[in-house]
Amino acid sequence: MGAPSVLLASAFMLAAGAALAQTAAVTSTGVNASTYSTDLMQLYREARLEDPQVLASFAQAQAGKEHQREALGALLPQLSLNAGRNRIHQENDLIQERSYDSESYSLVLRQYLYNKAAWENYQKFKSLAKQSESEALDAQAEATVELARRYFTALAAEDELELVRAERRTTQKSLDRVNALYEKQMAMITDQLDLKARVDLLAAQELDARNQARISREALAEIVGRPVKEKLNRIRDGAQLRVSAQSLESWVRDGMELNPTLKASESGAEAANAALRSGKGGHYPTVSLNLSAQQTNEGYNNTLAPRTDSYVAGIGVQVPLYSGGSTSARVRGLYQDQLVAEQQLEAIRRRVVKEITSAYLTANSNGEKIDASRSALASAQLSRVAAEKGLSYGMVNAVDVLTSVRNEFRARRDLLKTQYEFLSNVFTLNRWAGKPPVESVENVNAWLSPGSASQAMGVGIEDQE
Repeated sequence: MGAPSVLLASAFMLAAGAALAQTAAVTSTGVNASTYSTDLMQLYREARLEDPQVLASFAQAQAGKEHQREALGALLPQLSLNAGRNRIHQENDLIQERSYDSESYSLVLRQYLYNKAAWENYQKFKSLAKQSESEALDAQAEATVELARRYFTALAAEDELELVRAERRTTQKSLDRVNALYEKQMAMITDQLDLKARVDLLAAQELDARNQARISREALAEIVGRPVKEKLNRIRDGAQLRVSAQSLESWVRDGMELNPTLKASESGAEAANAALRSGKGGHYPTVSLNLSAQQTNEGYNNTLAPRTDSYVAGIGVQVPLYSGGSTSARVRGLYQDQLVAEQQLEAIRRRVVKEITSAYLTANSNGEKIDASRSALASAQLSRVAAEKGLSYGMVNAVDVLTSVRNEFRARRDLLKTQYEFLSNVFTLNRWAGKPPVESVENVNAWLSPGSASQAMGVGIEDQE
């Protein structure tokens, strides 16, 4: 084996060893298995290529285009070639028996000059193709909102796991203090038992929180099509979470112009209107141009004749007179379908206004609540530190300490929950206002940065004295 081969083999063994080491790390550490991190934008790019709902919607849009082309084909020239070869046997009084072969070839061209039903049918499928395109965009926007929801659910689940662990460690420290005081007969047995019960309860809650964190990761994996083992980027400390200065009226106006659900419903109403016109076209005459060329050696009554070439050009008019009332019934049904489409369009218009208004007002409320929650958390931290010191001096009991600890971690949960609700409402607002999904992801992704759950909630929660 030459030197280059040895070098290549060595490099391969090193790469394999690194891969095995990383796999072992993934297996041993559980949810946050990888030392790498990923953000919302990376998962969005993967979901666009792997989410079955997104892929199916784009396939549906492509099918709509092909159906439109199929309807157009009925308006274009129709050309057909016919060929036939027959073996004919004849018997009559003049000629006893005769058998011969006949051949015929014909080329027929037909072009509609006027066909209202076919034209309006094409207009219907043209509108349906637009509807499919808008529905594909809407499916992508909805999938982006769902991806964000699952992303923040995963973050919240890991936050809860870290909070339970931190609260258990903090409560355990208080229990250790009470145990030391109890040995000196400076604390009551009830304080010791209360703290011990709380530590045991938090240990049980940690098991449930760990399970929820794993389940939330599986929900993400369902969308992106692979296990999500990386650390998820979190909200930056001190990020100013605010909706843009754009007014509510401006958001509603954008939604009326850009919302893909509304555009799809508008195209559906146009398709229903075109279908109604196509149904009425069944009462109209059709005019067609017919050109044909024929070559045959078969004459009248299947008799043998010299080869004859025929060329025919003609205009055909077909006037429908009566079809048992089916055409009129079909028109009445299509009229009702048009009314249904118009009412569905009006319902979508109202829903767009409602969803934008709700998301806008809720997001603004969340932004204000975030500031209040940060202040409440700072106060709860000071209260907890004071209670722990008071316990050491015998000024408060274990119940007071437990209450202060619970208040602090309740404030932390409220702050994190409000932040995630704010970001979810931002996605909902952008989705109903018709903003491009990639723009929404980029804007929210700017508020995220790599970091662990404990870093996002404050390093050393249990060590604050």
